[in-house]
Amino acid sequence: MIDFIPLEDYFPLFINGALIILLFTLLHNMVLDFNSDRNLKYINFIGPIVVIFLIFYIGLRPVSGKYFVDMRTYANHFYGYANGGDIKTEKDLVFHYFMKFCSSFMSVHSFFLVCAIIYLYPMYRVSKVFFKKYWFYSFLTLVASFSFWTYGVNGIRNGMATSLFLLGLSYQKKIGITYIIFLISFLFHKTLILPILAYTLSLLYNNPKVFFKFWLAAIPFSLVLGGFFTSIFTALGFGDDRLEAYLSNDGGTSFRFDFVIYSASAVYTAWYFVIKKKFKDKVYYHLVNTYLISNAFWILVIRANFSNRFAYLSWFMMGLVIIYPFIKAEITNKNVKIGKVMFLYFAFTYFMVYIYYAD
Repeated sequence: MIDFIPLEDYFPLFINGALIILLFTLLHNMVLDFNSDRNLKYINFIGPIVVIFLIFYIGLRPVSGKYFVDMRTYANHFYGYANGGDIKTEKDLVFHYFMKFCSSFMSVHSFFLVCAIIYLYPMYRVSKVFFKKYWFYSFLTLVASFSFWTYGVNGIRNGMATSLFLLGLSYQKKIGITYIIFLISFLFHKTLILPILAYTLSLLYNNPKVFFKFWLAAIPFSLVLGGFFTSIFTALGFGDDRLEAYLSNDGGTSFRFDFVIYSASAVYTAWYFVIKKKFKDKVYYHLVNTYLISNAFWILVIRANFSNRFAYLSWFMMGLVIIYPFIKAEITNKNVKIGKVMFLYFAFTYFMVYIYYAD
């Protein structure tokens, strides 16, 4: 366990460490060519260090309900199972059986380390499969995402479930394995039904133009009929009782234009490459369509309680949607543009932490 770092410094060290890595990568990309040996040596050197460091830094953090919120709840469940307690919930049974299994032979700190591996390894693998020797750019973009830290240390089960979804995406050439992993992700957290259904729809109809229009139409529909859509999804019994409670309008929030604009950054990037630059890539189309459908659903229920939980069902893959075409497409000054895009993407997270949410 890493107990020599004050708890109040844990997140600041992470986000400022990420800032340093991203700044260094930006400067590095500005002086080296994308395909140069020195650039590849940098990726091969810094990439594994960042992955391994994050696994241990997140996985071996002290148990705290004050600084990592839900971590304390998970730890209490773990201690109960370690002392011979039975599983008393009927929800998310696979995750609780997983926790009970782990409690039979490992410590709570080892358990959270395993959770960190499940959270981070799929990000590494999907980046490696999609981008081969340039995988670090994708992985770093995912780490730079606004929701990365929160779902690594707080909403742990949700974060693991979405990462398992990414793991499923990395087996696209073996669709059976993809859907087995999708099923596991769903059993970890039932809200994953949304991106799973969205991805399935993209397999049946993989035309981004239609889904761009669908996403854009969701904004005025939500502004005018947001309560109606929330009621419809609730009446359909979308998910379990807890999900229906989230969809309740009682005590709901206002329309978050700021987060819609944030979501739109991925939409604009995809539109620019797919529509304007005629970038054709079947895998990217699937990613874009899955994102557009999932994000449009969130926009329709944006005033619901805990709508941020629905936003995460698209935001977790936002980094992939943004960085994919910059790595894959034929563009000039590729390395410089990749560095700038990654840094600007992270700048939103930094701004939200130190300015928007500052006391």
